[in-house]
Amino acid sequence: MDVAVTDGKIDHLQNQVDDLSKKVDRYHDELLNVVVKKKKKADTGDENEERGNWTNKFDFFLSCLGYAVGLGNVWRFPYLCYKNGGGAFFIPYTIMLGIVGIPIFFMELSLGQFSSNGPATCWSFARLFRGIGFGMVIVSALVAIYYNMIIGWAFYYLFASFTSVLPWTTCGEWSTPYCSDRLPSYRNESLCAFNNFTSTGNGTCVDGNGTLTALYNESLAKEVLNIKRKLPTAEYLERVALGSAFSEDISDLGPIRWQLVLCYLLAWIFVCATLSKGVKSSGKVVYFTATFPYIVLIILFVRGILLEGSYDGIYYYITPKLDRLWDADVWKDAAVQIFFSLSASWGGLIALSSYNKFHNDCFRDAIIVSFGNCLTSFFAGFVIFSYLGFLAQDMGVDISEVADKGPTLAFVVYPFAVTKLPVSTLWAILFFVMLVTLGVDSQFVLVETVSTSFMDLFPKARNYKTFVVVGFGTIFFLLGLTLTTNGGLHMLDLMDYYSGGWNVLVIALCECIALGYVYGVRRFVRDIEVMVGKKVCGIFPWVMWKYWWMICWCFLTPVGVTFILIYSWVFYTRLDGQPNWADALGWGMTLVVVVAIFLPGLILLCTTPGTFRERIRTLTTPTKEWGPALPKHRALVASYSGPNFVIDPNQTDNLENGISADDIHLKKGLDNKGYPGYVSSADPGYNNAYDSLDQRL
Repeated sequence: MDVAVTDGKIDHLQNQVDDLSKKVDRYHDELLNVVVKKKKKADTGDENEERGNWTNKFDFFLSCLGYAVGLGNVWRFPYLCYKNGGGAFFIPYTIMLGIVGIPIFFMELSLGQFSSNGPATCWSFARLFRGIGFGMVIVSALVAIYYNMIIGWAFYYLFASFTSVLPWTTCGEWSTPYCSDRLPSYRNESLCAFNNFTSTGNGTCVDGNGTLTALYNESLAKEVLNIKRKLPTAEYLERVALGSAFSEDISDLGPIRWQLVLCYLLAWIFVCATLSKGVKSSGKVVYFTATFPYIVLIILFVRGILLEGSYDGIYYYITPKLDRLWDADVWKDAAVQIFFSLSASWGGLIALSSYNKFHNDCFRDAIIVSFGNCLTSFFAGFVIFSYLGFLAQDMGVDISEVADKGPTLAFVVYPFAVTKLPVSTLWAILFFVMLVTLGVDSQFVLVETVSTSFMDLFPKARNYKTFVVVGFGTIFFLLGLTLTTNGGLHMLDLMDYYSGGWNVLVIALCECIALGYVYGVRRFVRDIEVMVGKKVCGIFPWVMWKYWWMICWCFLTPVGVTFILIYSWVFYTRLDGQPNWADALGWGMTLVVVVAIFLPGLILLCTTPGTFRERIRTLTTPTKEWGPALPKHRALVASYSGPNFVIDPNQTDNLENGISADDIHLKKGLDNKGYPGYVSSADPGYNNAYDSLDQRL
């Protein structure tokens, strides 16, 4: 009797389980086949109402382009091209773009878009690596502090340009005796009398020892008189604008310069005002800031090629020296320039793409932005070297005397070149407005990376977005006040040299390991396929590209990054002219980022229960939160991730975002959208989302 009752209870429970299983299967089938709403409806409004999305795809594209195309495209790439073999430099540059630049760029766009999380919270697929995100945030914060100071310099020069005669046109009361227009003319025979030499009448002088010396201005100034001519713009920068001439090194900062403080404050006000509403507001400003530099570059190029000597400068720029391809320095410079010009591994790309709608074609964006950045650098070289050729001919020197990089090119060489042009004020204003717009685009994303990460960690802060942005802007402004002192240039050089260098390369290497080996590159490629569909860029089958990305992320890109790291370590040189403690301070900034990368993982490894092997497996297994933000998109992922993938981590009973019966099509795929349909987890090559680490490796 007891056995019969027990059997009856078991049968009853079994029936209940079967009924429940049928309900779960029915609900699961609906979710597996859920589709994106009609395209017209999907393109308007926020898909992710809690977090927000870009108003449209073009906002995101211009923001990415503005982030990638920055000041380095104008003042670093042209010089590197000239230095490393001219046109031959494009060979290693293009190769490094393909195996290092674009793969990391696309990886980060995909990660942010798939997870709908910023760099601090997108690592739930392997919590052991969550420190990578914190390292990214710290790098972005450090760079944001000093990068905005350069924008402040551009504001200073912009305001100084609103005069009938540019203040750096000639030497003034602020200059030294070595300012160029205070030196004697070396192109006539008066120089011989000036130095008690004897003129031969054929363009040479004979000194007391009977040595012939050519009457060549720059060479004679350096070799005979032992003085080096300085441009008025150089002394204006050092003695008037920045005051760096009054500071020997970083230990001698000197007083704060109120003009720089105001310009630095203006730069921060502009950035914070633009980001006050997050991507909704910045996405509109970039329509101007991302496109205006191209308009100015075209105008400056047309004017530049009409100048005498401009073609000599362009010739120096593009003439290939193929023998330089055997020099390892050339390949290192190409890799470093590609890596940093795309702003990869700083967290900004993850932050930007996290606001994308789930089915945005991030492959298309990665390709267009990467090549757009490359072509911008190439074109900027033509613009800059056309003016350098003109300046070299006007000064009677070789172009190597005026070709330079960094602030010297932007705030010394080019400003001096425009003083030789008619309506020089107009050309100066255009140039410095271009510098401002080039800089603020990148600055927007640096600050957005920090604020997005903070709001992802503390979701309630999204209700106070303006206060978050202003708060970080205020903190960064106060931390950057040392940059407004006489010795601020030394501090900026130190931060630039150490904060965005090796630590970013370490971040990139860890990203490749985390996604390529721990999470599994095949799984990640399938995640991307769910987002972009069977076709990318509207015409190319995804299968044409996915194996290339798998090879890059697992082999080519890590090897390329490792090469840069090792080469930089072996041939490391400390920053010139600074005390030992400054070098230690710079290494401190680097180590802060490195510690942030590895410390969170070590803490989790020590606090997670279980054996060491169990801890590793737990911390490299995706949590239930991993995946897209919305259940309708998580259902697509569940179609190949197996039954353990949680479609709704919040345990909601109803479909999200008002999906009606009309939106649910119980069939494979989406009509003419190119999105993948249901794929069984039993199909070959489709790994379970919770395979062990051993199986994934």
